[in-house]
Amino acid sequence: MVRVIEQPVHRTSIADVIFGAIGLVGILLIVAALCGLVLGAILIGVKRLRARDGLPTQAERDSLRVTPLS
Repeated sequence: MVRVIEQPVHRTSIADVIFGAIGLVGILLIVAALCGLVLGAILIGVKRLRARDGLPTQAERDSLRVTPLS
């Protein structure tokens, strides 16, 4: 006859949940900051390349040059 003894179950406490949530938020903040830095560097690089190549800037390209009717 074989008797199976189950392993004790680790109970999750409030502290475990809070530490897990803080860790997850910290990771998300770091990822968001890195994505923001990469996107900012790309935008600055595109702007500098446009200025160097003599291409029209965003303001010049988007202006409609509409004159008032009166």
